[in-house]
Amino acid sequence: MSSLRNRYSWGGFELGPSQRHTLKTAIDCVGRGLHSGVEARLRLVPAPAGSGIVFHRTDLDQRIPACYDHVSDTRLCTVVSLPGHPEISVGTIEHLMAALMANQIDDLTIEVNGPELPILDGSASPYIFLIQSAGIAEHGGDRNFIEVLRPVRVENDEAFAEFRPHGAGAYGALGLDLSLAIDFPSSAIGRQAFSISLTPESFARDLASARTFTLACEIEALKKAGLAKGGSLANAIVVEGTKVVNPEGLRWQDEFVRHKLLDVVGDLALAGAPLVGRFIGNRTGHALNNRLLHALFADAANYRVTGTAFAGTPLQLQAAAATL
Repeated sequence: MSSLRNRYSWGGFELGPSQRHTLKTAIDCVGRGLHSGVEARLRLVPAPAGSGIVFHRTDLDQRIPACYDHVSDTRLCTVVSLPGHPEISVGTIEHLMAALMANQIDDLTIEVNGPELPILDGSASPYIFLIQSAGIAEHGGDRNFIEVLRPVRVENDEAFAEFRPHGAGAYGALGLDLSLAIDFPSSAIGRQAFSISLTPESFARDLASARTFTLACEIEALKKAGLAKGGSLANAIVVEGTKVVNPEGLRWQDEFVRHKLLDVVGDLALAGAPLVGRFIGNRTGHALNNRLLHALFADAANYRVTGTAFAGTPLQLQAAAATL
């Protein structure tokens, strides 16, 4: 694990990956939810070392740990809620969670006054801007890492998501390598694939600006289902047949798979600690990503928690954070 302890430079800060991180100061923004259409005020607040990442619904004065076992809905976004209380929830969390994971933010209170985080421009780039504007700080305590020890796979027809252990000496700066392929019938998307070794720099450069997308033929059905009420060309790519409707076009020709991989990073951030291993996926989505975490933690032989900050399982780590 020694390679995980190398220091790196990011945004003018020298940070040690073995140390826990939070933000230097609180920062906030306002925006509409993609599915609810409701304006929400979001505030990112530094939290004590060891507290983990917790959502605080300020309108309800309720706190929800950012944990994979609190995921209650995966229709087109990831929603976490308190067990037995689906009304106490926060949705569309994956873009912010991806930005926090990539920037190694371990402890944070995410305050929001409604049921959904702002979609902003449909990517994680605005959240990167908030994080870097607030600044990142080491604040005591060692990080834990969840190391994948053997292959774990979940499937749904042709779609699959899989964890594999790293080979000896193959660790990246964050210890997580990801590869994803997608395949859509629309010729504007088609089959695309992308791979990345996750670091703050690679995430900001290759994934953060990739926007969410939808097919024009699905928009009416989404709205009838009570979804996409806040969607627009300002926060989503719309594809119609062979054409991208957005007048500015794409940020990358393969922006679609990059965004899907961004979603994977956000969903895996709900593991409770940084993952060390390899992720391989094909046509995966929020539901399958969450099932993969459940499968990983279903058998203690699949993983081990390393580091000195907490001696226990990921679920115990998350439960401890929920009591703070």
